[in-house]
Amino acid sequence: MSVLEEMRIRSLGVIDDAVVELSPGFTAVTGETGAGKTMVVTSLGLLLGGRADPALVRVGAKAAVVEGRITVSEGDAVVARAEEAGAELDDGALLISRTVSAEGRSRAHLGGRSVPVGVLTELADELVAVHGQTDQQGLLKPARQRQALDRYAGDAVEVPHAKYAAAYRRLRAVAAELEELTTRARERAQEADLLRFGLNEVAAVEPLPGEDAELAAEAERLGHAEALASAAALAHTALAGNPEDPESVDATTVVAAAGQALDGVRAHDPALAALADRVGEISILLADVSGELAGYADQLDADPLRLAAVEERRAALTTLTRKYGEDIAAVLGWAQEGAGRLTELEGDDERIGELTAERDALRAELSVLGQALTDARTEAAARFAEAVTEELASLAMPHARVSFAIRQTEAADEASGIDIGGRSVVYGPSGADEVELLLAPHPGAQPRPIAKGASGGELSRVMLAVEVVFAGSDPVPTYLFDEVDAGVGGKAAVEVGRRLAKLARSAQVVVVTHLPQVAAFADRQLLVEKTVDGSVTRSGVTVLEGEDRVRELSRMLAGQEDSETARAHAEELLATARKDG
Repeated sequence: MSVLEEMRIRSLGVIDDAVVELSPGFTAVTGETGAGKTMVVTSLGLLLGGRADPALVRVGAKAAVVEGRITVSEGDAVVARAEEAGAELDDGALLISRTVSAEGRSRAHLGGRSVPVGVLTELADELVAVHGQTDQQGLLKPARQRQALDRYAGDAVEVPHAKYAAAYRRLRAVAAELEELTTRARERAQEADLLRFGLNEVAAVEPLPGEDAELAAEAERLGHAEALASAAALAHTALAGNPEDPESVDATTVVAAAGQALDGVRAHDPALAALADRVGEISILLADVSGELAGYADQLDADPLRLAAVEERRAALTTLTRKYGEDIAAVLGWAQEGAGRLTELEGDDERIGELTAERDALRAELSVLGQALTDARTEAAARFAEAVTEELASLAMPHARVSFAIRQTEAADEASGIDIGGRSVVYGPSGADEVELLLAPHPGAQPRPIAKGASGGELSRVMLAVEVVFAGSDPVPTYLFDEVDAGVGGKAAVEVGRRLAKLARSAQVVVVTHLPQVAAFADRQLLVEKTVDGSVTRSGVTVLEGEDRVRELSRMLAGQEDSETARAHAEELLATARKDG
């Protein structure tokens, strides 16, 4: 079993530097009002990932630091999660530290490794159950009461609840998609009509990839056919000569003459031979170009009808590019995407039918699972209420009776609810049940919600009874109670102390208390006291033993450490606690 051995607290609230040594069993933390007892709870809260409030940092200090040492057992889920985060054990103990700066920055360390604060929060669920006045207020909320009942029920509720939650999430997704399809039906129909028109327009033209660029080049050529033909003829004459003018000089003849002049002497100089070769290459190139120019002029189409056809086709393509893309490639891409989208839109009716059928099936499934949740909660509620009632008898409330009211709210219509017990009822992510914890404090009293039917002292005992019942069904290693005995006194306080001692037989229990009747039952009593300057130092948290403990209990009883009557009463309390223990 994991045990919180000690905490070191520095610069937190009124505490300057103090070490809190805890017992594996029942530890009571006592002291004058304002001495800093609640800082123990606050410190543990920080170690377990609680919110870092810079206002907690002691005035004048740069940061508050809380360090804790928890012994753990091999194989604990806590150990596995800590090692997963990179932590290392220190001789079978897990070291946790939390630092809160005065500027509000927070750092967490686990087993010598820096970790996100969220990791500490994960470990908290496995390590410690913290209960204080705020937790009692939380227990007044029906939602928290349902969670408490579900926790007690265990797998009987958890298994159907997991299936229910999955079906509920899917139903929400299906309903949202259905809503989108049906409410936007007109918009989607208009979108489909526009797509059909555009796709028909593209199909009518039947554009080909790259056709726009090819036609643009052809139109440019056809529009300047005469000028191109004239230029090609002139160039051909300049290269090959004019057969009708024997006196004309052409490039081919001139280059040929140059080649002949060099051929006669090339054998005498390699450099000149290389130049002669290049002249030969020029001659060949001139002949090739001259031939191609002659062919170009013969093939050039100057047909005005072809030019008109090209321009007409280009105009049709321009209509498409003006509407659907910057070029024909973009137009074809739009058409492909549009066809896919149109298929999707035209399938809406079929999709609506599929979703409607799935929605109805999911609601039917939720009805079955919701009924299973209701049945499991009803069965667990009877056991839970009986167990808490028995605990209350041990806490000086022998005639009190606890029960649960499990109700459902009628749905406005069948379409908005699920069927539970033959009725259409409102449902949510956790089922259709509204759970409320009721208390009848004495015979003849009508069971009332604990928020209305319990006094402060009764509520404290109900809270303790609930936690004791949890300890038997879903135990955690450490329980921390902060002022859980508020509003309790006399015999009831003795019974609270006795019950906490019993709980401590199977778990570590730490109680911040102002009641001597409770503190007397502790295995270890810690006194928190301030120095004259109003701070709690290392010597300000002490373990009380023997005479010192009697003096503190006397102070708690009568406000007078040296009162003989108070001392006698304190010794009697301790004797009673030892006898019961």
